[in-house]
Amino acid sequence: MKYVYFDASAGLSGDMILGALLDLGVSPHLFKEKMAELKLPVDIQIKETKRASLRALKVDVFKKNKKSYERKWSDIETLIKESPFSESVKKNSLAIFKNLFQAEAKVHGRKFSQTHLHEAGADDALIDVVGCCFLSEVLNISSFYSSPLNLGQGWVKTSHGIFPVPPPAVAELLKRAPVYSAWIKEELVTPTGASIVKTLVKKFTPFPEIAYEKIGYGAGSRNFPDYPNVLRVFYGEEKDFKAEKKVYIIEASIDDSNPQYLANFIDTALELGALDAFLTPIVMKKSRLATKLTILAEVDKIDFLIAAIFKETSSIGVRYFPVERRVLERGIKKVKVAGEKIGIKISYLDGKEVNIQPEFSDCLKVAKKRDLPVKEISQLALREFLRRRKNGSKED
Repeated sequence: MKYVYFDASAGLSGDMILGALLDLGVSPHLFKEKMAELKLPVDIQIKETKRASLRALKVDVFKKNKKSYERKWSDIETLIKESPFSESVKKNSLAIFKNLFQAEAKVHGRKFSQTHLHEAGADDALIDVVGCCFLSEVLNISSFYSSPLNLGQGWVKTSHGIFPVPPPAVAELLKRAPVYSAWIKEELVTPTGASIVKTLVKKFTPFPEIAYEKIGYGAGSRNFPDYPNVLRVFYGEEKDFKAEKKVYIIEASIDDSNPQYLANFIDTALELGALDAFLTPIVMKKSRLATKLTILAEVDKIDFLIAAIFKETSSIGVRYFPVERRVLERGIKKVKVAGEKIGIKISYLDGKEVNIQPEFSDCLKVAKKRDLPVKEISQLALREFLRRRKNGSKED
């Protein structure tokens, strides 16, 4: 299975997503042939172009007539369900449109069944959404990831009037997604693009540790002179996408908290998913003795851990920042000592063993149960592991 990672530093829209996915190597002829099965009165044009200095694919959908559509959910649902696409393509397409209708209904104060779409319900939006889901199937994409989204800035003219960027539906769709505004005074994320990423993207993360096979470039409609208006998508094997490799350090300097509370908080932090947590004695201003709390955590655990710090310690402020780390590949094997199983942690560097260590918590449990020193149990476990490996025995 494959992944794609959207680099949305220039925002994204339905046509940019189509262009970038097609640029990964899907036949334009196949795409047009499949989209014709929707029986929409449109012509699809796919061409290479440039945005600033970068080459990209541009997908344009031209109406064959000037008739405009105000489609309700029932219209979209019927059209997609009656299409010849796979159940997976239909399911994802309907989910994207459902999110779009729910956002429009909320911001305009209408019932879901009575809400209709103007631009986002037009023929080109149907091509964008169904086309994106079809291309995902062709490319065998199992997971979508994205960078934080550059929304742009300024004002945008819609069928409902002139709105500030991001327009209301986009703002509603992107709740809890990381967004920012930079460089360009234009709308950079469209409602269709926002609904696609809200529905399909598994995780938003700054550029992660990945290995990729291909890069696709999808062009936006506008050509800014010094800023490439393109969506880049990175494509590779799912196993080579390591979104959680990016980690953060959270720190708090505390000089007025009960040491017992801080000691207990270490266990709390680990239970909440911290990779590591420790306390360091420090001297603050005016020579006050204090304690520095340090937590190592993955991106998605930061908010929970910071909230816990404020709730369970006397800290009134924390600092956090990204750090790089390298970890060895690890494995666990089991041996029996005194009739009890003990884990042996093995670390590998370039496929070779570099560390072999009995699991301390297992050794401690056996030591207490057998009334023996924990050091003795640890040594026995290591000797037993080495003996069994030398004899070619399987783990217990």
